Amino acid sequence: MGYEKSAAAFERAQKVLVGGVNSPVRAFKSVQGTPYFADHGSGPYLYDIDGNRYIDYLMSWGPLIWGHAHPTILEAISQAAARGTSFGVPTELETEVAETMARLIPSVEVVRMVNSGTEATMSAVRLARAATGRTYVVKCIGCYHGHADQFLVKAGSGVASLGLPDSPGVPQAIAERTLTVPYNDLDAMRALFSEMGQDIAAVILEPVAGNMGCVLPREGYLQGVRDITREHGALLIFDEVITGFRVGLGGAQVRFGIQPDLTTFGKVIGAGLPVGAYGGRRDLMDLVAPTGPVYQGGTLSGNPLAMSAGLASLRMLEAAAERGIYEQMETYGRKIVERFVELGEQYGIPTCGDAIGGMFGLFFHKGPVTDFASAAASDTRRYAKFFHAMLQEGVTFAPSQLESAFISCVHTDEEVDATIDAMEKAFAGLV
Repeated sequence: MGYEKSAAAFERAQKVLVGGVNSPVRAFKSVQGTPYFADHGSGPYLYDIDGNRYIDYLMSWGPLIWGHAHPTILEAISQAAARGTSFGVPTELETEVAETMARLIPSVEVVRMVNSGTEATMSAVRLARAATGRTYVVKCIGCYHGHADQFLVKAGSGVASLGLPDSPGVPQAIAERTLTVPYNDLDAMRALFSEMGQDIAAVILEPVAGNMGCVLPREGYLQGVRDITREHGALLIFDEVITGFRVGLGGAQVRFGIQPDLTTFGKVIGAGLPVGAYGGRRDLMDLVAPTGPVYQGGTLSGNPLAMSAGLASLRMLEAAAERGIYEQMETYGRKIVERFVELGEQYGIPTCGDAIGGMFGLFFHKGPVTDFASAAASDTRRYAKFFHAMLQEGVTFAPSQLESAFISCVHTDEEVDATIDAMEKAFAGLV
């Protein structure tokens, strides 16, 4: 495969864009390469400007659960755009999306639409502090909740991939209000609450970690965190920006049977357009302006294009869930993971991985990977070689070991079998 046009495009971009990109991981630094530039997508395939075609497991970092350019979603966007791209006043679309979310997620009674996952998590934490009158927030090491100051503390994902400090540019006084514990470690959570529980406003948690690879919660972990927060009067915020409607129709919280107090959303509810949301119990959400005193607003919140795309996506997912689409995506993910592990054993290369719903993870690590420390012990150099070898075979994953892979509803046996064939060729070049 040739990348001459992409190389030239990247050189041009670096003259006027920071690092040539608008989000750090896109620069391909963690896989020691030059990024390919997208031209268009169709179904499970992504095409770059050099004419190369890839089976896509990046899926725009998760939101494209219906693949690229799904005709129903495109039609919804087209019809919305013909009526106007933004109004600055309410539309019924916003209500319809919120009603759908509230119907599918038992913990959500009231929703506020925003424009990004970062905005959703930032707003949810502000609300939690106001509701409890407390200062501190707990996050897990390696979990990423957006780039607000308070979250850039042991944040994993792109921060870890680039080797950046925990929180450059963030005042120490802000960083100190974020407390960290390892993911999947209930003892550490209990010890922290025993010491500071009366001052902790909330725990914000990815129920399935998606920014240190795909790392599943240990049995009983989520319920344990729920119990600890209730015992100490703190709120539990589930960050389902990645997992919401991605691992199941009601997100990870329905899948695991846990009801958080607040939840943040993004990705799938916009079907590829910029969107975010947070929601939860009515008594909490009623503290948000204009009903209550906690201010948060946004000119483009509930944008009609994003709401139209998201509503089309959610309606299709609700119908497809009855036909077992989430089980099908998980079957595909597990098939890829299992062959990845088998190939590792065959070639004497440490490998492990896991899958849930429409996301999966591959690690060059003997496993198990249960937290950021074990994820970060993976062989990132070998992953880089694997990543580029897979590109040459027409398959694209995330350009970072510490990210999840995503299956769409339109991947089929054909793409999965071709992916496994590509992995078999790639592994032969890793030894």
